[in-house]
Amino acid sequence: MSIRVIVAGASGKMGQEVVKLIQRTDHFSLVCGVSRTYKDQDVGEAIGIGRIGVPMVASVQEALKEVQADVLVDFTTPDVVKSHAQFAIEAGVRPVIGTSGLSEEAIQDIADLARQKKVGAIVAPNFAIGAVLMMVFAAKAAKFLPHVEIIESHHDQKLDAPSGTAIKTAEGIQKERVEIKQGHPDEEELMEGARGAYYHGFRVHSVRLPGLVAHQEVVFGGSGQILTIRHDSFHRESFMPGVKVAVEKVMELDSLVYGLEHVIEI
Repeated sequence: MSIRVIVAGASGKMGQEVVKLIQRTDHFSLVCGVSRTYKDQDVGEAIGIGRIGVPMVASVQEALKEVQADVLVDFTTPDVVKSHAQFAIEAGVRPVIGTSGLSEEAIQDIADLARQKKVGAIVAPNFAIGAVLMMVFAAKAAKFLPHVEIIESHHDQKLDAPSGTAIKTAEGIQKERVEIKQGHPDEEELMEGARGAYYHGFRVHSVRLPGLVAHQEVVFGGSGQILTIRHDSFHRESFMPGVKVAVEKVMELDSLVYGLEHVIEI
């Protein structure tokens, strides 16, 4: 059975990769794209892959009214993704969300509605399988090497800092580590923010530069040793295997799952 998919943000860099993924996957079917900029155009023509006979509409609400869909894949912006997910769940359509920057409150609201409606949903800060493994390995390492810092680097058009991946990594580490305040007790920042964001005793640093895509290293320090766990995405295609898994797995769920590591076997 083909899984019918709406892509919100279909004309964006991530959205274009999702459209290409759907087009090359036999059991996926693209039924609609959402983009205000390219509304009323063919999705394929709008993103430069040639006509595919699928319409682009201006809003998720319009898409949900016009087509029958199973899944909504959303790579838009934090200010709209919560409402997109709620519209989809109310319509019985399962959201797969890769938009970064969602607050804990927003995720909880989506989870509450999904549980109430018994509709599956997946929110994943990162769909790259390697990044998911990095987060899992970092949490395991924190049991043995509690002194840690996170350095994440992204392109300079990213809207949120730290990244969703860094936040989820930090949350995983915090659960496995007794809180200790790192560094010298008399440490002083001579320039505000030099030591990065403070989270349960350790630091998270964000770098934003043109030329970067998505990169993160988790550095653990111990007596006479350093352990670095690093992941690099050099192209947005790196996220597509995870998106494929999420679109397939969300069909089996009746509530929200936060993090791709909960739907793949590690």
